[in-house]
Amino acid sequence: MKVAIVTMRPKLADKKANLEIIKNNMEKTKADIYVFGELTLCGYHVKDELRDIAETVDGPAIKYVKELAKKHNSYIVFGMPLKDKKVKGLINNSAILVHPNGKVDTYNKWFLPTVGPFEEKIFFDEGEDFSLCDTKFGKIGLIVCYDIFFPELCRAYTLLGADIIICISATPSVTRKLFETIIPARAVENTIFFIYVNLVGTQENLIFWGGSEIRDPLANQLIKAPYFKESVKVCNIDLKQIEFSRAVRPVLRDIKPEIYQDLYNLSRYHKLDIKK
Repeated sequence: MKVAIVTMRPKLADKKANLEIIKNNMEKTKADIYVFGELTLCGYHVKDELRDIAETVDGPAIKYVKELAKKHNSYIVFGMPLKDKKVKGLINNSAILVHPNGKVDTYNKWFLPTVGPFEEKIFFDEGEDFSLCDTKFGKIGLIVCYDIFFPELCRAYTLLGADIIICISATPSVTRKLFETIIPARAVENTIFFIYVNLVGTQENLIFWGGSEIRDPLANQLIKAPYFKESVKVCNIDLKQIEFSRAVRPVLRDIKPEIYQDLYNLSRYHKLDIKK
């Protein structure tokens, strides 16, 4: 499976220009799946303009990406503000996976950072569903940026059968060390391939550092994009490696399910019901 990780600098609030950038980057190399960063369609710091930029799943932006996926016979993952299917006025920070046959999978970011320069809970609704995408290569789980700090999400995807987890991101340089610490951990603790794709460039007071990468199921770094520079990097991954990795690092075999009930009690009631 040939994966292209595209570290891109989107133009703020300019959907047409960003779709053209997506198209141009895809034309630079051949891949089975192209992965772009969080809110690729509009850029990260657009605030109130999100209400005008957001589209439905059958809107013109996804229709355009469907045409690209069909033309290149490839899967495409990218980020955009997505209108809620049922409730008017609600917007999600979403990861979109478009299949070559036109099928569309969507994932709405669960955890919305609202601290310091981040104001996501002001503009976005929280997601609450998983999106396990069934492709001809394997099963892919989608998460977005801050979701990576909550290992339960990746563990749930793994237990559902994910072979790959893709994290699309828009994280600034001040948090680079944190992300680069967590990425290999998420790979090895689940023995899955982990694909991380970040934005690059300056948007108002945020400087996105790029540095997209792919880790194998034992946390080995397979490819790394440069810092603070747009790029397209391509890597071949062999999903057969998962079975070997789970033989030498059998974390899934050794899971103790009862701990999840304990975690619920700790989180909900801040206590454990200990049997005497």
